[in-house]
Amino acid sequence: MEPRITLVTLGVADLVRARAFYETGLGWPVSSASVAGEVVFLRLEGVVLALYDAGKLAKDLGRKLDGGTARFTLAHNARSRDEVDRIFRRAEGAGARTLQPPQATSWGGYSGHFADPEGHVWEIAWNPHFPFAADGSVVIPE
Repeated sequence: MEPRITLVTLGVADLVRARAFYETGLGWPVSSASVAGEVVFLRLEGVVLALYDAGKLAKDLGRKLDGGTARFTLAHNARSRDEVDRIFRRAEGAGARTLQPPQATSWGGYSGHFADPEGHVWEIAWNPHFPFAADGSVVIPE
């Protein structure tokens, strides 16, 4: 697994309010890859911040969100489906607990979730719509 974080997802109770805070309040740019009523992608330097409905995030993870670190996930974008599987095997071998095994997604990629030994949740995903730049950062559409 390459040493980088590509995307941080925050579970939010009110997606419209959260988007307004980050986009209008802080002036952070929103990507056209955002899906109204589903997810907001904010283009930051070196990382993407995603705002996602907390109820949908709980469903994706297969567990109740009870605040703190359970209200967001750290994400690592892999370069292929095979790399997702390799990362999962390595993480499990190091003590990670699989929450959602890697599987094909509704958005055309491949993704799964695990918790590190402290319970911090990671999503490992291959997303064919977000290529990598030469420096290893994710290129998210304008």
